[in-house]
Amino acid sequence: MYIRVKIRVFMFKNFFRKIGKDIAIDLGTANTLVYTPEKGIVIDEPSVVAINIKTEQILAVGQEAKQMLGKTPAHIQVTKPLTAGVISDYEVTEKMLKYFIDKVQKDGFSMSSRPRVIIAVPLDVTEVEIKAVEDATMSAGAREAIIVQGPMAAAIGARMPIQEAVGNMVVDIGAGSTEIAVLSLNGVVTWKSTQIAGDEMNRNIIQYAREVFNLLVGESHAEQIKLKVGSALPGSEVIEFNMKGRDVVTGLPKEILINDEQIREALARSVKTIVDHIKMTLEITPPELIADIHERGLLLVGGGAMLRGIDKIISQATEISVRIADDPLTTTVRGVGILLEEDELLRSIALPSAKQKR
Repeated sequence: MYIRVKIRVFMFKNFFRKIGKDIAIDLGTANTLVYTPEKGIVIDEPSVVAINIKTEQILAVGQEAKQMLGKTPAHIQVTKPLTAGVISDYEVTEKMLKYFIDKVQKDGFSMSSRPRVIIAVPLDVTEVEIKAVEDATMSAGAREAIIVQGPMAAAIGARMPIQEAVGNMVVDIGAGSTEIAVLSLNGVVTWKSTQIAGDEMNRNIIQYAREVFNLLVGESHAEQIKLKVGSALPGSEVIEFNMKGRDVVTGLPKEILINDEQIREALARSVKTIVDHIKMTLEITPPELIADIHERGLLLVGGGAMLRGIDKIISQATEISVRIADDPLTTTVRGVGILLEEDELLRSIALPSAKQKR
């Protein structure tokens, strides 16, 4: 009788899996990526929501909302509902997730088929934060919410052998945090995390512009400068860019020509902090795994991995080879996508549901 019940439950789940869309989500501070087995990455949008605070109506989500940053009247609020990869505004996150899930589902079987959703979260997520992600996902329309750790998903996305008894090191430089993890046998052995990451680098540029040039620069423009000019080490040629903002003294628009050396100076402290955290993680890693990492090297993922020369400066500081993942921005969501098809692996690495502990 028990076996029959288990078979029926299995068949029931498989039935819903066929009519519903399983969805993988990398819920990031800067960007949210959504993956389906049928189409791959179907959504890559900024984690930004614009709300009319008079009517509480959602005006825009994603790229459209990001374009409104710093340009709205008093009754429109543009908000980023995630801080360092965790939910800081539950209601807005729920609405954002619902928007993305609905957007995926509208091309699917029917809106009555609720998807199973797997979501990647940071390493230092608390039980309360896990519950918030689960609740927001279920309220947004999921029939099941499964939580996995981001660096673990990134390693899977990069096809690292995390199931084997060998050391695998992943450094995920995101927008809100940098996470360094040593993985083996489907688990995290040692790890460190710091909130020095992409967003902090943007703030470095804003502060540098004010202190050195008496220029007030917006966050979006600072990010653009980081992408165009930012580097961790000098390159073969000088890169220049026009920095635009408001003169602190006159209050008038001002434009100056800056170069990669100046931006490198602005980012130096953040880059050093990330390198120091990598070295601290290595210092607490078991010798057997250190030997594996020294032989195999470490993997860089996340948007910060695209900062020119950061792989070389990490390699010089640690004396370990460093490789940047193919398309480092999507490595994590691709790993979560693999888990949609790998039930046994998913069971072994999924975090315990906060609902089961109540």
